[in-house]
Amino acid sequence: MEGILEWVQDTSKPLRILDLGTGTGCLLLALLSELPSACGLGVDISEEALAVARDNAGNLELSGRADFACHDWTKGLTGAWDIVLSNPPYIAEGEAALLEPEVSDYDPPGALIAGVDGLRDYRILIPGAANLLPAHGLLALEVGRGQANSVEEMLLAAGLHSPWRKRDLSGVERCCFAVKVKK
Repeated sequence: MEGILEWVQDTSKPLRILDLGTGTGCLLLALLSELPSACGLGVDISEEALAVARDNAGNLELSGRADFACHDWTKGLTGAWDIVLSNPPYIAEGEAALLEPEVSDYDPPGALIAGVDGLRDYRILIPGAANLLPAHGLLALEVGRGQANSVEEMLLAAGLHSPWRKRDLSGVERCCFAVKVKK
């Protein structure tokens, strides 16, 4: 979220935000709390997760600016979104057993595991998200340890430009960002 807020130069601008794989809605709702003129749509394949996200939006008094819908990544979505963000599943199948119990005991495997290399969902969502961005729109993605190079290659292949990365507090490249130059 920090990288997105750094990119937004005018926090009063009425931005449209799309959160793919929103889960409990925490990323979308945190952004909306920092961007008072923004509105957003959180998308998830789990109706159960969306119910929690709706409750969270209500509890934070953000229901008027946050909508939620059940979709499989970008399928069925239209329009242009100023910011598209996602914290998709990125754990490789072989690494699932190494997850901490605080994660594996509470999150469903579908929200964590993304194929043999952990990149399955990026291959789906990056091209779809790129098609939903207007010129100068931002795509922001959380990535797993050691995945930034591969994700950056996918961003460039999808026609996005000027990729950059942010590290987490332990120094791991955790987020990849890129901007769409032309529509």
